[in-house]
Amino acid sequence: MFNRLRSDIQCILDRDPAARSKWEVVTCYPGLHALLLHRLAHWFWGQGLRWLGRFTSQFSRWLTGIEIHPGAKIADKVFIDHGMGVVIGETAEIGEGCTIYQGVTLGGTSLTKGAKRHPTLGRNVVIGAGAKVLGGFTVGDDASVGSNAVVTKPVPAGATAVGIPARVIQADDSKRREQVANKMGFSAYGITENDDPLSQAMKGLIDSASSQEHQIALLWQAIEKLSVARKEGDCVPDDAALKEHFEADKLTQLVGK
Repeated sequence: MFNRLRSDIQCILDRDPAARSKWEVVTCYPGLHALLLHRLAHWFWGQGLRWLGRFTSQFSRWLTGIEIHPGAKIADKVFIDHGMGVVIGETAEIGEGCTIYQGVTLGGTSLTKGAKRHPTLGRNVVIGAGAKVLGGFTVGDDASVGSNAVVTKPVPAGATAVGIPARVIQADDSKRREQVANKMGFSAYGITENDDPLSQAMKGLIDSASSQEHQIALLWQAIEKLSVARKEGDCVPDDAALKEHFEADKLTQLVGK
């Protein structure tokens, strides 16, 4: 038990630059208090003492402002930062190393008793402030959910979900955009955040510029092949044709119109 407590304290010190000492974490961090009380409530719940589990959960809610159903399963090294207004449902599962900010809801969309109604978070998932993750699906390992996003479908491992309703941005797409933006002389993430609509539009423009640049390169390759073929009197090679095309409605889809 004490090893687990030390692990909880250390994960807060590692992830919160405002934490100055172990004593401060133990006495002043409601996220830690909520997790400690949840473990007691979850033990009661597993022993069939359902009312006592719910009462412990209710006391924790009154003390910390964080509501965790005693049936929820929470792994080690989970950090609930600030925590006010966090709601975690009965069938929710939270993997090791997750970080959850204030105002987050891990809620359900079904009224069926006994069903898996709440989300499952993989390892090292980050849920931004005010985000709502609703449904019995999985958010993959190392995924992120942007602030105030409303997620109603699975999020792949390593991806980011932003917006209302949430759009999934693959990690590879983000890295590619950043590389193209650096070539153009600015950082795609230097000013705006992932969940800013203007940032999303800018990413769409970067994608368009990247696609056009690639098309131009293909055109030059095709022209060179045609020139060589005509000089040598050979037939035009079949692979001289373009293999990509620009989707004109891509930017419109990003801004949700």
